[in-house]
Amino acid sequence: MASSVGVLGVCVCLVLISRAVSLSCTSQTQSLKGNHKFDQCVDLPTLDSYLHYTYNASNSSLSIAFMASPEKPEGWIAWAINPTGTGMVGSQALIAYKSSDKGVVVKTYNITSYGPVNESKLSFEAWNLSAEATSNGSLIIYGSMKVAEKAEKLNLVWQVGSQVQDGKPRKHAVLPQNLKAKDTLLLGKPSSTPSPSPSPSSSTPHAPEKGGQSSIKSNNLSFSFAFIFFISAVFFP
Repeated sequence: MASSVGVLGVCVCLVLISRAVSLSCTSQTQSLKGNHKFDQCVDLPTLDSYLHYTYNASNSSLSIAFMASPEKPEGWIAWAINPTGTGMVGSQALIAYKSSDKGVVVKTYNITSYGPVNESKLSFEAWNLSAEATSNGSLIIYGSMKVAEKAEKLNLVWQVGSQVQDGKPRKHAVLPQNLKAKDTLLLGKPSSTPSPSPSPSSSTPHAPEKGGQSSIKSNNLSFSFAFIFFISAVFFP
């Protein structure tokens, strides 16, 4: 009996490891439309969200694929650039959700307040906008947009919500993971010089990384291996 339980425990561990490894943008190429490849990707620090992107300095454009899961299947996901600040107000957002008659749609929003949002044009040019659903319930937003000439960094905001009514995304939750869904993306090549450790009150901008490795993957792997050693000690003394 103990042997059977032990084998079951090890199987659970292997599933956890597989899931931990999948929680990285580097494993998502097969999920992207036409297996499209971007130059860089990054595991965003909250809401289990991921960004694949290519920055073209020659024409000041950014092409992206943003992946996240709505709070509920009938919910929405959003990705935005804020050209004027670091929070929600001022964000130029792409919001995707499942429409009852049009499949997955993506619309543009100029977020001017904390009230209800209305579809509107962005403050910069955007093209090739589309969205799709994955087999695991996530949504992916695709698009290209103009950014400031010779831009060195972009203020990013992203979010997920649980409901869309009459074609309008409803308010998202205000849990810590929602409130922390903003960061700075550094454009260009990653620096070879290690960054200093951030203070508790600061956040570290995300430099573009080939492979987009982050603490999300390493933390999950650490947990999985620790769990394996625990099972081994209990069931295989």
